[in-house]
Amino acid sequence: MKIHEYQAKEILKEYGVAVPAGISATTVEGAVEAAKKMKKDGATLFVVKAQIHAGGRGKGRTKKSNSKGVILCDTVDEVKEAAEALLGDTLVTVQTGEKGQKVQRIYVTDGVDIEQEFYLGILLDRAKSKNVIMVSTEGGVEIEKVAEETPEKIVKEWVEPGMDLQHNQARHLAFALGLEGEAFKKAVKFIMALYKCYEQTDANMVEINPLVRTPGGDIVALDAKMTFDDNALYRHKEIEELRDESEENPIELEAAEFGLNYIKLDGNVGCMVNGAGLAMATMDIIKLSGGDPANFLDVGGSANVDTVKNGFRIILEDPNVEAILINIFGGIVRCDRVANGVIEAVKDPEIAEKVADVPIIVRLQGTNAEEAKEIIDNSDLNVISAVLLKEAADEVSKVLAA
Repeated sequence: MKIHEYQAKEILKEYGVAVPAGISATTVEGAVEAAKKMKKDGATLFVVKAQIHAGGRGKGRTKKSNSKGVILCDTVDEVKEAAEALLGDTLVTVQTGEKGQKVQRIYVTDGVDIEQEFYLGILLDRAKSKNVIMVSTEGGVEIEKVAEETPEKIVKEWVEPGMDLQHNQARHLAFALGLEGEAFKKAVKFIMALYKCYEQTDANMVEINPLVRTPGGDIVALDAKMTFDDNALYRHKEIEELRDESEENPIELEAAEFGLNYIKLDGNVGCMVNGAGLAMATMDIIKLSGGDPANFLDVGGSANVDTVKNGFRIILEDPNVEAILINIFGGIVRCDRVANGVIEAVKDPEIAEKVADVPIIVRLQGTNAEEAKEIIDNSDLNVISAVLLKEAADEVSKVLAA
């Protein structure tokens, strides 16, 4: 689950991580009031930041006003102008694509004098099965670019499972940033607090870019990005309440309501599979057959009439879908039951109208696979059966070429 920058910073503050003061707003009037309050508290410089679930906001541009997603302001009047330029407009960044994302909320923050910028990130290193903390002196730059062009500028520390981050590890990371004196001490404290936040909130990624050193030697998170493990949200109701569904794909939200794991892709072949590994293999075979996957859709272990019907409904909401490949392994669930579920779903008036011109290839293997193939073959519907995955791939090629 993703959250906005202003929400991430509120969480970081609870763990003693230094962040600039800031107030979020959804209206121009709210932004002006926020700036006035901050000015009364001593702010002399403001930064107005678009709040969308995408990176690259500082380099992005809005479609109507051609404004950057991050605007530096000297006065309250300038904050008002920035709010008017951003709110309601669509911000296009390297991560949103040309479609962009509508700005419905902004964040008015205290301007910070910057002496130096760094990068700091924490996530799970799946290759080592350990959490890794990464730092770099190349703050403000996409870490992927640093890793590709100057990997030696990224320093890492891995934390042993079941253990806390050790003080000497935090010191090593702070030394790697070239810090000394009070700035060094504050960086160590910052890193220790950030890792504690990462662990205790069940985050799966925390990124501070840039992390800055001020002329006074303070270490501050100028930006913050956090994502969380969906499977752990039951332990963090207060974090789950931060979810902004307006920033999420509506089809993916609908799929989640049906208990389906769905991710929208840009291809032309819809996939309906049980099991994440089989889904990945199915997408590979679609690519090899000359098509492009239109989605990742895992219906789970119980592929019945309802899940298949809902799966069809979700897939067919994508107008780019030219064919559907169903690839089910009948281990827990019997293949003949899945086949009957497919037939019933396709006969449903709502589904039937949508799949009239969309070929469906069904490959069922496992318990009662032969019986399942007979059911599909004798259905007199626009459904093609396959036994081997290669056969399914060949059928995909045929229908796309037709």
